[in-house]
Amino acid sequence: MQYKAKKIFARWDVLSVLAVFILLLVVFYLTFFTPNYYSIKSPVQFDIRRGESFSEITERLHERKIIPSETNFRIAAFIYGAEKNIRAARFYIPNGLSYLDLLDLFISGECNHLKSFTLNSGQTIKWLGHRLQKYILIDSIKFVERAKDEAFTETLGLNQKSFQGYLFPTDYELYEKSSPEEAINLFYNASKTFYSDSLLERTEHLGFNVHEILTLASIVKGETDKVDEMPTIAGVYHNRLRIGMKLQADPTIQYLLPDGWRRLTYNDLKIDSPYNTYKYFGLPPTPINSPGKRAILAALYPEKHEYLYFVADGKGGHWFSKNHREHINNVKKYRKWLKE
Repeated sequence: MQYKAKKIFARWDVLSVLAVFILLLVVFYLTFFTPNYYSIKSPVQFDIRRGESFSEITERLHERKIIPSETNFRIAAFIYGAEKNIRAARFYIPNGLSYLDLLDLFISGECNHLKSFTLNSGQTIKWLGHRLQKYILIDSIKFVERAKDEAFTETLGLNQKSFQGYLFPTDYELYEKSSPEEAINLFYNASKTFYSDSLLERTEHLGFNVHEILTLASIVKGETDKVDEMPTIAGVYHNRLRIGMKLQADPTIQYLLPDGWRRLTYNDLKIDSPYNTYKYFGLPPTPINSPGKRAILAALYPEKHEYLYFVADGKGGHWFSKNHREHINNVKKYRKWLKE
């Protein structure tokens, strides 16, 4: 009898352990494999930033009610080994994903990757649109249209016909297939951040407004890539503006050419446009490219000198002169260099 009792109890122990094991499997399945539903419109856009911790991601998912439990999501990530494998990207989360399905989406599912992008100094809106399409998969035509949409500029507080000159050259991070509006907003906010109160005060001190300084800076950038020459060239244009002399800036003519930059002809200088600074006095109506930090600072803090002319020296720099006679001699040297 005692032996039979022990056998029965042993059998109950096995059944009890098995029941507990089955119960744990059921709980595990119900917790980590069953769908989680949210009440907002599906799918939900969810951006994961570069360097964002798993804890921060989990908190944001819970705050937006995409997941019902932070603890369960952390446990699922631990089991999956997912904490360090989640990508910085833009995801569109469909309704009804389990914790493990959501982790799988973050690790290997479809997404728009977060990419580094450099807006180079001196780029026009058209060329910027081309590069955004190539590297960030943003429709270039739609980008250019929005960047030149006066109604859209007004929504961001810019009282201009386009964002030409107001998209700040620097390094950015953009999600693939971002909307043109999102990209423009990012670039324009960087411009506003750069143009600090002290620079605004300097602008007013010079008797200019921001639009005029950006326009002048874009011409300076169009003339040279050499940072150390920018204040000198800016000084030439400040001198010309002060005495009422035409700017006669080649980059403003280049801006008018439909096929891009090339060596100018005398006929090009006759183009009837307010951007033709050989024909019209003063600054052109708008910036002709996106001037960078150095060009803007050069326009704000030009070198003080008496130069009124400059010409390329054939080595990437320029010769400067104070009068027309000196300028003609420098032009002759440049033409001699071209022949040689």
